[in-house]
Amino acid sequence: MIERVKFDGQGLVPAIIQEEATGEVLMLGYMNDLALERTLITGRVWFWSRSRQEYWRKGDTSGAIQLVKSVAVDCDGDTLLVRVHQRGAACHTGERTCFLAGGELPVAIPDHIEGL
Repeated sequence: MIERVKFDGQGLVPAIIQEEATGEVLMLGYMNDLALERTLITGRVWFWSRSRQEYWRKGDTSGAIQLVKSVAVDCDGDTLLVRVHQRGAACHTGERTCFLAGGELPVAIPDHIEGL
């Protein structure tokens, strides 16, 4: 599967983290080839921190671990979907998900699109 992944110019691929039981999107992180390999081998989610320039495993400092249930590559090979069992909060703010209610942006749907 790793051969199908198309890493960007920085060697990274976005990984959408989704709760397996509910389908809830929990967070988005970035993986390089080693973080993906570690994720597949250990069954825990590993990321590459773009800001700190280091590997980190979700839950090592917070205790809110992500147990991997499956990893899928999208049709273009440029995004991963990692389905997990989340123990504790997924967001660094302590929230269950990084995509909070009330965080939606207003969308103006033109009348001619409404019925499509």
